[in-house]
Amino acid sequence: MPKADEPNDKALRSLDARLDAFEAKKAAEQPIHVENEKSSQDGYRLLADLIGGVLVGLGFGWLLDRYAGTGPWGMVGGLLIGMGFSIYLVVRKATKLSAQASVQKTDEDTGGGSTAPKQKRD
Repeated sequence: MPKADEPNDKALRSLDARLDAFEAKKAAEQPIHVENEKSSQDGYRLLADLIGGVLVGLGFGWLLDRYAGTGPWGMVGGLLIGMGFSIYLVVRKATKLSAQASVQKTDEDTGGGSTAPKQKRD
């Protein structure tokens, strides 16, 4: 007569094996998802900087028009200054992100570093 615990042990071992396989599959997929999430976060950050700069420029232009009575020229100037400044910031930040991505890409390609000794350059 079989013991009552034997079928449960067999089922638990089977469940553990399936759980280990599932966790291994998820661990293999995780770096891809993390890289994609970081890329989309960087894109949204650049978009927010671009839109925010234009809106801040418009806001300052509106305030200038409101209190100095300069007509629509304060908003036009604020729009142009805000757009120019936000484009400058976005290009600078995108260049920095691109440089970081290329450094990470070369590290991945070489396995994190060369095993050859480094040579001094004069």
